[in-house]
Order: sequence, then structure tokens, then C-alpha cells
Amino acid sequence: MLCAMPIHTLDVPFLGGRTWVRVTTPETPTPGALPLFVLHGGPGMAHDYVRNLAALADETGRTVVHYDQYGCGRSTHRPEAPADFWQPSLFVDEFHTVAGALDVDRYHLLGQSWGGMLGAEIAVRRPPGLASLSICNSPASMELWVRGATELRAQLPADVEAALDRHEAAGTVTDPEYLAATMEFYRRHVCRVEPMPPDFVDSERQMEAEPTVYHTMNGPNEFHVLGTLRDWSIVDRLAQITAPTLVVAGEFDEATPATWQPFVDRIPDVRSHVFPDASHCTHLEQPEQFRAVIANFLGHYDGTTNV
Repeated sequence: MLCAMPIHTLDVPFLGGRTWVRVTTPETPTPGALPLFVLHGGPGMAHDYVRNLAALADETGRTVVHYDQYGCGRSTHRPEAPADFWQPSLFVDEFHTVAGALDVDRYHLLGQSWGGMLGAEIAVRRPPGLASLSICNSPASMELWVRGATELRAQLPADVEAALDRHEAAGTVTDPEYLAATMEFYRRHVCRVEPMPPDFVDSERQMEAEPTVYHTMNGPNEFHVLGTLRDWSIVDRLAQITAPTLVVAGEFDEATPATWQPFVDRIPDVRSHVFPDASHCTHLEQPEQFRAVIANFLGHYDGTTNV
């Protein structure tokens, strides 16, 4: 399906470097269907693992825009940048730079994991062109995220949890035993498809080859958070979001219900959907069902903008 759709790429100048952008257009556009920007996670995981959402172009007749956020993937890397360079505001500015370069003034936003956190950061600023926001598998604060991860770790086999605790205390988080224990958590709560889908593997390999953004903002893995995001929270700002918002998660998601409940409680115009038997990468585990839920939501808001 994806091969039939027109795809083009471009480089958008940003901060003395460039942001790599991939634009998928439908064979048969639907009149009035607004473009969808897809914000990948990580931070620093590149767009590959959410690339299958480009199928929404033909399924909904709208343009779908992916891009590799600054510092990862095919965009400019800045391994020498100081830690405080990597802040959410950097990526908010980058999004608006990309949208401006594409001459898009009305759009939908979908963010997965960190991308949903970024989408919320964009939405609280009430950009006038934002028609809707989809927050997928994302926490409203890193305190809630870490608390949820701790609860899920306690459900791991005792020897796996002990290996995680032991190596984190010793600082030996590259030890093969620690990495194997991490993968057990990932198989349960990050992506339940085995073997891991190639698109996910591609994103992970890119991050591991140049981990500056992920390690600086997050830490060595999904549940050992040491980076600049460790104190991040948007909970107290969520009432400022005026765009219609969809919050989705998986039943076994590392983004546990408590991590995303503030979105539901505090965003004025919000609805939520939980996918049974899915985890953090719901869009890879149940791709058709995931896209159907997103497509239905987007279709209700093509004629609206955030005011």
C-alpha cells in the first residue's frame, strides 16, 4: 500500500542544521482533510517505528508528515551540545519550523510516547492552526511514568528484577545481564510482537548508534530515567489545551493508566481509548485497529481549528 502513495523527502533548515522530513500524499485526496503530523518518540528514536502510520494517507485521503527530530535519525546530530540544549521547547520550535516550511497552517497532531508529550507541549501554547491532538501511549509527567515503571518492574520474575536493581546500583547498565533483563520488560510492555518489527529495530539501532538525545533527555532505557526530562510535567498546564484531544494506550502499556489519566481529567475536550492485549507500541501490534480509531477521530475535526 505504501509503495503506491507519492512520497517525497526534504531538508528543512533548523538551528544551523537541518530537519529531515518525509511527506506522504494520498492517491485520492479527500476534500477538506487536513494534514496529519506524526511526532515520534524516544526522545531520539527517529520516525521509522511509526512509519506505518503513513497508511492513513490513503485510508483517510490526507497528507501524512513524518520527520526525524533534531539530533537523531537523518536530521542533524549534535553530540557536542550541552545537556541543557535538549529541552522540550527546542522541539516545539522545530515543529513550527517544519510546518512553516511546508506552508501548512491547519493540521492535526499525533504524538506517540515522547511524541505525545511533545504534542501536549505544542497544544498548551494554543497554536491557531491545531485542529486536533492525538496523545498515544504517553505520560503526563515523568514522576508518574517512573512510578508506573516501578509497579511493572515489581511484576517481573524475581531474578529479572534483581538483575535490573543490581546493575543500576552499580552503574553497569551496559552489562549483557542487564540488557537481557531490560528486553524482558520490553517484551511485556513496549512491543509484544516477536520478533520485534523491522521498523522498530531500525529506530532502535539508529538511537543506539548515536544516543545523545535519548541518553541526555531520558536515560539508558525506558524505566531508568536520569536525564533532563526527569522532572518534566505538564499536568498543571493541561487545562490550557483547547484542541479536541484523543488519548490512547494499550492494556499492558508501560504508560500505565495512572500516567495518562491527568490528560483525561484535565483537558476540557477529551476522549480516551484503551486497546486490549496491546502495549506501548499499539500501532505496531494492532496496526489496522489503531489506524481505524485514529482515522475516525480525525474525521470529526477536519473543519475545526484551535481558537
